Amino acid sequence: MPLETEIKLSIPASAARRLPTHPVLADTPSHRQKLINTYYDTPDRRLEAKRIAVRYRKKGTEWLLTVKSQAPSPGGLAQRNEWEVPSQPGDFDFSHVDTPKLRSFLEAATSELVPVFTTDFTRLSWLLAPNEGTRIEVALDRGKIDADGRQETICEVELELLEGSVADLFAVAIALQKDLPLHPETPSKAERGYRLAANPANTANTPVRAAEAKLQLGMSSIAVFCSTAFACLVQLQGNERGVRESNDPGFVHQARVSIRRLRSAIRLWKPLLPVEYVSEFDPRWSALAGQLGDTRNWDVFLTEVLPPISKAFPDHSDVHAVAKQAAIQLAACRKAAQAAIASPDYSQLLLEFTAATIALPEKKKPALTVFAPRSLNKRAKKVAELATRTKDSDPEARHDLRKALKRLRYAIEFFAPLFPARRLQRYQQSATGLLDLLGRMNDFTVAEHLVAEALPGHHSDLVRAWLAGRNDLLFGQLDAMLSEFLSHPAPWDRG
Repeated sequence: MPLETEIKLSIPASAARRLPTHPVLADTPSHRQKLINTYYDTPDRRLEAKRIAVRYRKKGTEWLLTVKSQAPSPGGLAQRNEWEVPSQPGDFDFSHVDTPKLRSFLEAATSELVPVFTTDFTRLSWLLAPNEGTRIEVALDRGKIDADGRQETICEVELELLEGSVADLFAVAIALQKDLPLHPETPSKAERGYRLAANPANTANTPVRAAEAKLQLGMSSIAVFCSTAFACLVQLQGNERGVRESNDPGFVHQARVSIRRLRSAIRLWKPLLPVEYVSEFDPRWSALAGQLGDTRNWDVFLTEVLPPISKAFPDHSDVHAVAKQAAIQLAACRKAAQAAIASPDYSQLLLEFTAATIALPEKKKPALTVFAPRSLNKRAKKVAELATRTKDSDPEARHDLRKALKRLRYAIEFFAPLFPARRLQRYQQSATGLLDLLGRMNDFTVAEHLVAEALPGHHSDLVRAWLAGRNDLLFGQLDAMLSEFLSHPAPWDRG
């Protein structure tokens, strides 16, 4: 079956005119073509549910019937199966699809296929041959998506690998990005069209939560790392638009979760990763997490911590003053978070990290069945050691325990298909309960610092005293929950 490999990058219209003069393209003749595509699906969107796109494309005087699988595109990279043959609109002959199960699915849906949306754009393209055995098409697409009169602009650059290695494809993309504001995009034109057809307001979707990475027996440890890292990128990019355009705190929260999971994966696989890979990317992801962290802290304070204080002291001037200052701080932090996600540094990090991850050298040893339990035992031992330091009320010790426990939980999630589901579920439930308690205690501790920062002096005494009291109450539950969690046998222990 044919495999299409491409990188999709958005570009502002104001910068698109500079693309043809870029040194990578300037000496290569261009080709201009009008492309009109109509995408089809059943009324109940069965194709969309299976991430399949069926379209008719008018290319000059020729019509083409295309079937594509819509795989997630981390860091702008899309690798998907594609079947395309000359045809005529309305003649849905899928005999060219050489995957029997998919062909049967499409043939069963043929009688119900109706137009859902169209894409209408002009493509300016260049065919590059940077070295022998490498051919890459660079295309600038400008036009629109139309779904029942609702429209969205297309202005993007696609780099398709016709011959050569994925590394060659990324080399061209990175060279272009050094001089142009190109951002790796996750949604394809088809996905954007479906979103426009289903969402008249064209607003951001709901926050995207973590999805399981693909893990199969026989995969190498490095292959599982790549799958895990890309799953984290898919979650992060799924929340980009919400961070930039929405005040919903869930988008920033899930973006931070994705970065935490990604950094946990880098640290988990650190013994197997090149030293320069870790030293290059872990600090950059850490810096981005820090740019989002203050926004999340103020969001939690205003939406979860402050309401019960306001309810307890509805008329107290200090509480009102804290609320006012907190709102001001949140607005400033949210602008900073939006700027971070919209920055060239973030776009470059996505592209460069994806390129470096794909290029990681394969290693046959250690086997995943050896590496996983060994890594989990190391993290479980760290949690047990830190648990002994939480016998007093030291918030730093609790914070260290919470971070270690999160890393253990993420590691278990990364390797979950390897272990018995029932034992894993009990262990995870206990870990989640303990993390929830430590998280609430951390929220109150962070809130004390935020209040002191927003309202220095004695005016914040009432609020800080209330927060300290709540932490003391929760501390009384900690020993019992720790003991309960530590009593569970490790689900990866086959003894």
